[in-house]
Amino acid sequence: MSIKSLQDLMVDELRDMYHAENQLVKALPKMVEAASTPALKEAFGRHLKQTENQVNRIETIFDQLGGDPKGKRCKGMEGIISEGAEVLDEEAPGSVIDAALIAAAQRVEHYEIAAYGCIRSHANLLGLGDVARLVEESLEEEEAADQLLSELAETEVNTMALEGAERNERQG
Repeated sequence: MSIKSLQDLMVDELRDMYHAENQLVKALPKMVEAASTPALKEAFGRHLKQTENQVNRIETIFDQLGGDPKGKRCKGMEGIISEGAEVLDEEAPGSVIDAALIAAAQRVEHYEIAAYGCIRSHANLLGLGDVARLVEESLEEEEAADQLLSELAETEVNTMALEGAERNERQG
């Protein structure tokens, strides 16, 4: 696709996010399975449903714009997911794995927040209020997911990871 206008850029960014969100639909079940903290499992499961809704929102936007959301590969998300998946092969206490999963998930959230924020701004400038509102819904979900992950890390998971690592050092 040739990008010659702000609308072309917005469409390109939406296609990028469509591929990104579809990658996450495949990655999140693995994160649910790998998490050992019940609250983290629940958070990942809930975010999977939101991510499926975000895919549907992008499809709705393309129905409105008269185009196809497919055709772009999100290399950025591929890299973030690939790095995050490395933790699944580590030999570490479950709480340490959970802390690593949160770190990986927050990288994903920050990527999505940046992308959706730009898309929303472009839609608003283009006078595409319906598009901006749909993107805003996804942006708010990503921000809430990021906040929840921070809370889980700060109130539960990171402390458990520290204690688990210290216990392993004493036993090792």
